[in-house]
Amino acid sequence: MKILAIADEESKYLWEYFDKRIFEGIDLIISCGDLDPNYLSFLVTLSSVPVLYVHGNHDGKYDDSPPDGCVCIEDQIYVYQGVRILGLGGSMRYNSGKYQYTDWQMKQRASKLKFQLFRKRGFDILVTHAPAYQLNDGRDLPHQGFQVFRTLMEKYRPKYFLHGHVHLTYGRCYKRYDKYEDTHIINAYERCVFEFEDENPKDSLSVW
Repeated sequence: MKILAIADEESKYLWEYFDKRIFEGIDLIISCGDLDPNYLSFLVTLSSVPVLYVHGNHDGKYDDSPPDGCVCIEDQIYVYQGVRILGLGGSMRYNSGKYQYTDWQMKQRASKLKFQLFRKRGFDILVTHAPAYQLNDGRDLPHQGFQVFRTLMEKYRPKYFLHGHVHLTYGRCYKRYDKYEDTHIINAYERCVFEFEDENPKDSLSVW
């Protein structure tokens, strides 16, 4: 399964210079948040593949105008073609924004998924907006990652962890790819493509 992961910044390559041939071979699009809902609606309409999303910390407008034809996977395990995808959007709480959480609140959200995790026997892809604590996150509170994401990876050994929030333009310390134990970590900033079945995704990870 070839997956297009997106986050944080609308890609001119996909939106302004659209060519439907770009999406040939793409089976699924996953948004890790902080994108214009109209952008997601555009992608689902013209790509003809499912678009799944979680909320970023700047996505309050989704309450009034959610992206048409897309699937919100917040606080659930969504199964697509046998792949189990767990969604936990939002960032660390730094002001009164809706999609912001303390570390304890995010831990509580994950705890409420125990029955789904038991019933589905874990998950294959973790989709979030914020990174995991001390894994490609920032030391400032707004960009600090959540500890519970590390716990989920340690316990359930998902194949992939997709996140956004820390823009690659922030500096060289932020990476497109990393790995934690058995989990391949991908920063979906703007856009990137990977093969779910690939044993060495770092080698095939592409931005086109």
